[in-house]
Amino acid sequence: MRKVKVGEKAPDFVLKDQDGKEFRLSGFRGKKVLLSFHPLAWTSVCEKQMRALEENYEKFESLNVVPVGISVDPIPTKKAWAEDIGLKKLRILSDFWPHGEVAKLYGIFREKEGFSERANILVDEEGKMIFFKMYPIRELPDLDEIFEFLQR
Repeated sequence: MRKVKVGEKAPDFVLKDQDGKEFRLSGFRGKKVLLSFHPLAWTSVCEKQMRALEENYEKFESLNVVPVGISVDPIPTKKAWAEDIGLKKLRILSDFWPHGEVAKLYGIFREKEGFSERANILVDEEGKMIFFKMYPIRELPDLDEIFEFLQR
């Protein structure tokens, strides 16, 4: 599995969100996209990670950023989880089948466990990766570092 690097073109992909609607990364040219990978739905740190994205959605929009969550959970699980934790705007994408394919494209799939690393990847308006950071599985990603990066 090859690791992707900042400065490279982000691998394009199409996944479905919790409502079964297609999300194509290349369809968001002209905007930045934050790909916020989390291991599994229904876990406490992942819930905090997705709620933080939801709570900061307007701030992301004001910076021309579309945030999305991504995990290997199937769409029905994503739907139930999104409703349970109160997601209204945030799209959470299902990298279920082929299992973890997008996480593999980005070099962050954990074969042994069957899920992705916890990571934030920021893609610019032209589709190039400008920020890439993996976090310990039990650690909540710090959105302030993303906002500081964006405001530089």
